[in-house]
Amino acid sequence: MLKSMTGFGRAESARGETSIVVEIKSLNGKQFEVNLKISPLLKPYEFDIRSLMQQTLQRGTLDVSINIRQNGATRPVVINTDLAKYYYQSITMLANQLELPQGDMLNVLMKLPEVVTPSTDQLTPEEWKDVEDTLREALTDLDIHRQDEGQMLKTDLQTRIDNIEQYSLKVRELDPLRKDRIRQRLEGLLAEHVGKENVDGNRLEQELIFYLEKLDISEELSRLENHLRYFREILKDEDPAKGKKLGFVLQEIGREINTTGSKANDAGIQQWVVLMKDELEKAKEQVLNVL
Repeated sequence: MLKSMTGFGRAESARGETSIVVEIKSLNGKQFEVNLKISPLLKPYEFDIRSLMQQTLQRGTLDVSINIRQNGATRPVVINTDLAKYYYQSITMLANQLELPQGDMLNVLMKLPEVVTPSTDQLTPEEWKDVEDTLREALTDLDIHRQDEGQMLKTDLQTRIDNIEQYSLKVRELDPLRKDRIRQRLEGLLAEHVGKENVDGNRLEQELIFYLEKLDISEELSRLENHLRYFREILKDEDPAKGKKLGFVLQEIGREINTTGSKANDAGIQQWVVLMKDELEKAKEQVLNVL
């Protein structure tokens, strides 16, 4: 199972004249971050709300809105006239200083924070239970979206890893030819500058072995193969929260690809290395969205 960190969940419930609407938008993020917009009535339950979401969603950047309405409007309210007067004086003073028209001041005042507040101080236990149940429904809806997008991510990541593997096999095919070309080039340079009859065959063979060992990429290709196999194993793991682990493995894959490219000293192999790097970058972009 693979889950994305992006998705959207919504749920709505009603009891009598009261309705509850919960909307959750989730984006990728390194940690668990919540931008919570709730009624003042829910402030005493903010810790419970955040805890429930973290247990379910684990990671991501969330925009959460929980609205409680009655008869199609917000709950019975009171107007904080003292605060409204303070706002009015401050706004009027600023408007005069800037020589701006004051317009419909009452409409502006009604939208300012804490001017209009619920008339009741707290929810009843039954009302909070309704809010909690609605929140759980929205979380379930979001989780379904995350799973659907996670399946698409999994398919794409498998394709990227398969492509890297195919390109690495091309590198393995070219590797013996590369060594032969290096040997021929070195022998040709020595014959040209020193003279073939002046070359010590045994010494040349030793130097060639030493030089080719420094350029050998067989270990890098073997480690790359192991990393690709491990990546696939993680994809099959039942734990849905594995984005960080997949990211770490991609870093190791990148190291082996880069080392292969730097040691190859061959234009043909470099072309396949470039293609592997391209697939790797695409995989890294996708893993950023994995839970």
